[in-house]
Amino acid sequence: MFGLIPRVLWSKTIQTDDSNRIELQHNCLLLTRIGKGDGPKHIVIETGTGDKLDAKMSKIFGLDGRTILTALLETNVTPEQIDAVIVTHLHFDHAGGLTRRCQDGESPDWSAPDTASSSGDELGVKLTFPNAKIIVQEREWLDAQAGDSVMTRTYYRDHLEPIADRIQLVDSPRPFPLGLHPHRDELPMTPIEYRMTEALPGIDVFLVPGHTWGQQAISFTDDQGQTVVFTPDVMPTVHHLGSAYSLAYDVEPYTSMLSRHWFLQAAADKNWLLVLDHEPGEPRQFVHHDDRGWFRLKQATQAP
Repeated sequence: MFGLIPRVLWSKTIQTDDSNRIELQHNCLLLTRIGKGDGPKHIVIETGTGDKLDAKMSKIFGLDGRTILTALLETNVTPEQIDAVIVTHLHFDHAGGLTRRCQDGESPDWSAPDTASSSGDELGVKLTFPNAKIIVQEREWLDAQAGDSVMTRTYYRDHLEPIADRIQLVDSPRPFPLGLHPHRDELPMTPIEYRMTEALPGIDVFLVPGHTWGQQAISFTDDQGQTVVFTPDVMPTVHHLGSAYSLAYDVEPYTSMLSRHWFLQAAADKNWLLVLDHEPGEPRQFVHHDDRGWFRLKQATQAP
């Protein structure tokens, strides 16, 4: 989770368990549109791993059995009422929850006759949100289809192929033009507002490349007028604030470092409330400039 950062440094503030794992969380959001405005009423941002990993993989990752459906059933919204789902990228720990295992008596929406499924069985899967369109960057969808990832098992067919006919692709402008090699502290010339794409009325997305080439952040305004930005793996936890704290399985760690810089700069300047995707503590954080030319975080004091 900390790439080239030595353990002697990050272990000062983070505890590991007996298997040398750190605690992470799959944070997701349920948005409900207020009033009768344009656009879908119920939107889910991110879906976590879901329930399809086999026993061996579940044990390796220390999953506790809680899924996006577990959380949704604690609200007054059913999976059938979800109109749209937006995921930051299509790795299994962010998009695996787009599909689920079949329950007794159910017929699968899709079946895999081989071990290309994440569960390794032939039971098939159901669409978790049967009436929802799925919004993702076009580059991410193409890379997921091709399996372009540092890890060999992170894009699974059983959460990609079943949603192929309901994908809504977005092609947001890149922070830096193709062919340009930005210097370490270089910031994009184009303001962030010009790199945002409206995915749904009131909800914008923008590219944050590095972890994957097509990774996106999701921005919306809450009922208090606060801009909230769901933050992907450019900064998965509060411990990834440092410039060089990129993940070992980023496709381009240098690009992640550049993205983290301009992302934090925008968050501080525009007073974004960030929601960190893997933070196990308080995921809602504001960003402020510090006195050393970098940034510091401050926990949100009230719910967005």
